[in-house]
Amino acid sequence: MIPLRRDPDFRRYWAARVVSLGGSLVTYLVLPVLVYRMTGDARWTALVTVSESLPYLCFGLISGALGDRLDRRRTMVVTDVLSALVLASIPVAHLVGVLTPVHVVLAGLGVHTLFVFFDGANFGALPAVAGRDRLTTANSLVHGSSTVLEMAVPVTAGAAVAVMAPAPLLAVDVVSFLASAYLVRAITKPLGPLGERAPGGRLRREIGEGLRFLIRHPVVRVQTIVAIIMNVSFGAFLGQVVPFADTELEVPPDDARLGAVYAAWAVGGLVASTAYPWLSRTLGPVRVLLLALPCTAIAGLMVSRTSHWMFAVLAIALWGVPVTTCILNSITTRALVTPDRLQGRVNTVGRMLGFGLGTPLGAMLGGFLSHGYGARVALYASAAFQAAAALTAWLSPLRRGRHDPLLLAVPE
Repeated sequence: MIPLRRDPDFRRYWAARVVSLGGSLVTYLVLPVLVYRMTGDARWTALVTVSESLPYLCFGLISGALGDRLDRRRTMVVTDVLSALVLASIPVAHLVGVLTPVHVVLAGLGVHTLFVFFDGANFGALPAVAGRDRLTTANSLVHGSSTVLEMAVPVTAGAAVAVMAPAPLLAVDVVSFLASAYLVRAITKPLGPLGERAPGGRLRREIGEGLRFLIRHPVVRVQTIVAIIMNVSFGAFLGQVVPFADTELEVPPDDARLGAVYAAWAVGGLVASTAYPWLSRTLGPVRVLLLALPCTAIAGLMVSRTSHWMFAVLAIALWGVPVTTCILNSITTRALVTPDRLQGRVNTVGRMLGFGLGTPLGAMLGGFLSHGYGARVALYASAAFQAAAALTAWLSPLRRGRHDPLLLAVPE
């Protein structure tokens, strides 16, 4: 078997994900900065986070079922191209002088709706390209290289927004979507079965099958509950990064240091993605989750207590280690225990409930807390939800069954 790093199809897939992420990281920083400059209101930055996550709640179920039925390659290519067109509307509107905060939020909503359908296909594409026996390594390689970008791109984007208008920078993401589409189209391996088109009733049954698997599998069920709580925490934090930096760290949205605040997370992510394969082999996925979750709460509290931007950068970097460990653990474990025919459905249902339900709730909560009581209070609430997630996991059957290999068995 060709080593994973030298497999040409994996390298195309890997390059597509890295290129696309590089552009998306620019958008990730630019959109909240853009609306905060236009409105000066923390609730608008919260709406940007809602627009990024709400599509999973609305379309996660059907996108997962379609991802297990439609041609995954075609789905990924088409959604990438359409995302480029939707996002391009923002710099175009800026150039002609008609850009509004509503336009920014709606365009973000459109791009992330398309991403939900991309993700439904992508969840099954990586196991098809890498193979189940190399899935842990593949996830770590993709995530590890991505974290390098997560350190470099926000710093660069932060410097760019300090000297130029934010909207034109979105052209970088437009190009990255098109490059990703080209690379995915070049993959030669089949990315998944192309099933017959199902009537509505059968499609509903297939969606239900994925949901039942998620509910019945002990590890996937608990991970999903924990993910919902954790994403409430992340939503409260992510929606308030720009207001928190402005009001508590004295880093305004046109300051290049804002890029360092965003990039800090990736430093911890790089450590986690490097260490995770060893941790998973040594401790097992269940114990990794149980140990990492309390660390997220402690580190999150440290972030909420900071008042200087340099200490905030250090605390966020530290926070990124356990959080990224939990994310990698959840993605890898769910993919390993899920039968291939259910990959798209189970993974998108899991993300729908975690990212699609938890993140918008957290973003709205954080926005109103920040508007009424200050951004620091929103971050305290974020840390409290992380503690609740850790407590939930430790009180679940995972604590009693962390030595049981049957918890990670793949059902027939």
